[in-house]
Amino acid sequence: MVQYNPKDWITFIFKFHKSDTFRQLIPMMIFIGLYTFSVGYLELEYWKMSEKSHLSNITIMHNMLGFVISLLLVFRTNTAYDRWWEGRKLWGGLVNNSRNLAIKLRVILKEESDREFFRKLIPGYASILSKHLTDEETSKQLYGNVDLEIDHHKHKPNQVAKMLFQKVNDLYEQKKISGDQLIILNSEVQSFTEICGACERIKNTPIPYSYSAFIKKFIFFYVMTLPFGYVFSLGYYSIPVVIFIFYVLASLELIAEEIEDPFGFDANDLPIEKIASNIKKHVEEIL
Repeated sequence: MVQYNPKDWITFIFKFHKSDTFRQLIPMMIFIGLYTFSVGYLELEYWKMSEKSHLSNITIMHNMLGFVISLLLVFRTNTAYDRWWEGRKLWGGLVNNSRNLAIKLRVILKEESDREFFRKLIPGYASILSKHLTDEETSKQLYGNVDLEIDHHKHKPNQVAKMLFQKVNDLYEQKKISGDQLIILNSEVQSFTEICGACERIKNTPIPYSYSAFIKKFIFFYVMTLPFGYVFSLGYYSIPVVIFIFYVLASLELIAEEIEDPFGFDANDLPIEKIASNIKKHVEEIL
């Protein structure tokens, strides 16, 4: 995730980060510039059309559709940001639940061996979940005295959650915790699975194809028709104008594409591995 100072305007304006949409759109911007030049040359030099041509009135269509495309892009970016922010809230909840579980176990458990098990396995769940969401292989991991064997052909976070609850149930059967304490600890372990399911819902449910495809086609045809009307009023100055309009519209779509799946390796994705390491640090301090 990109770390930055939101008050540093100069850096934002004149520095191009590797995740900046400008770099990604350079090839298409060059094509749009050449396309606009070709249209302008044909209309002004080859066909020698004047401002009285009916084709100059095509800007009326752009004025009407500009409002529509702006609404679509606002809805698109808001929907994508909602998915990104929901993912952040879920991982914030995982941090809090991990701390709460560790605090309760620290008070309840008396034997160091039992604490050691949870000291390794609670952070292990966050680590496994981060790799599960980014599709990394975690076939087998060893945590000190705890042998945690993960079958990569099965749901990995569920296997860790099962080990956690199995240990809690064993503590109850060994009379190390009471029935009330079992209920309390069960709700904390259950919250891990609920967070995992919510993250998978975001990960496995993309924006509907027809909606995403329509916006891309809309932007493309909208920009490709701009030069036909603009060259009459702006001449060849329409080239940078059309390029800038394309850059703004396409950038909004690219930003939405990147943040709609917050669990990945893009520059603006959530730092879930760092969050998992923080969970490990906090749980080890508590237990």
